[in-house]
Amino acid sequence: MDFRTVVDIKPSGLKVGYSTPVVMVGSCFSAYMGARFSTAKMPVLVNPFGTLYNPHSIGNCVGNILTKRVYSDNDLFFHDGLWKSLDHYTEYSDRDKEALLKRINDNISMANGFLGKAGFLFVTFGTARVYFHLPTRRIAANCHKIPAPEFTNELLSVDEIVAMWSGLLDRLSGWNPDIKVVFTISPVRHWKDGAHGNQSSKSALHLAIDKLLGHPMKPLYFPAYEIMNDELRDYRFYANDMLHPSESAVNYIWERFTDCFFDEKTIELKNEFERLNKSFSHRFQKGSDREREAFRNSSLALVDRLASKCPDIDLSVERDYFANLQ
Repeated sequence: MDFRTVVDIKPSGLKVGYSTPVVMVGSCFSAYMGARFSTAKMPVLVNPFGTLYNPHSIGNCVGNILTKRVYSDNDLFFHDGLWKSLDHYTEYSDRDKEALLKRINDNISMANGFLGKAGFLFVTFGTARVYFHLPTRRIAANCHKIPAPEFTNELLSVDEIVAMWSGLLDRLSGWNPDIKVVFTISPVRHWKDGAHGNQSSKSALHLAIDKLLGHPMKPLYFPAYEIMNDELRDYRFYANDMLHPSESAVNYIWERFTDCFFDEKTIELKNEFERLNKSFSHRFQKGSDREREAFRNSSLALVDRLASKCPDIDLSVERDYFANLQ
């Protein structure tokens, strides 16, 4: 007997490969999967505005990339000794205002070019709850530890989410006709909203995506939320905070993801690059000279093999490391 509920995921007819640039925006799933793409040396752009959670802020990020918006002094605020942006995650903070503006605008310009060539845009919604910053009358992507009285919050309605994202899908399909949009919902619970509040939020996201799947662009849905809550329905698959998935859970979701979107050739290459990364991360503490030499030679052979298969991928750092391993 099978003592678990397995989520049925049909393989996608459109595949992600080493010649397919991928953009990932949104909540934790984007960061988790994006890190796996980077480890496998696949062309990926992850969260150019930092980690975002609600559909409005994620949509704002995509819209600003499409229009190649230029941020100015008026888009920043000063708090706790740092310049910050309400549209960005906390990593976009700096004591130097001009340095922060340059970083933001350079990233938007780079993301515009990347998205224009991308074959996939993976969008992960985390919560339907948004926070309005009263002094600026804007929805904040992150509250940046600003005092709570400066905010009010509410739950976005299904219709509000659908209206915003339907317009974005229209613009995306006209701007890059070859791009495929895939929606996901983060399995991480927003516990500060309470158990019922979290469920209400996730329900709004599910209903909104269900409507968006009917858009003429024909976006897809990947059930990361369902995998975590049905297949991995046990606290041993959670991190110590009992909210975020554990590393083993992320690895399992990554396996289901690759089974859906990668073909056999891409999976073989991915496995080899992951093996190379593991070897590159290994640091010899003990071992004979013969063992070290065997490790160096086998690693260099793997670098050569991958370089011949993927000549556009720069492996010079890995090659130099193994060649100089003493």
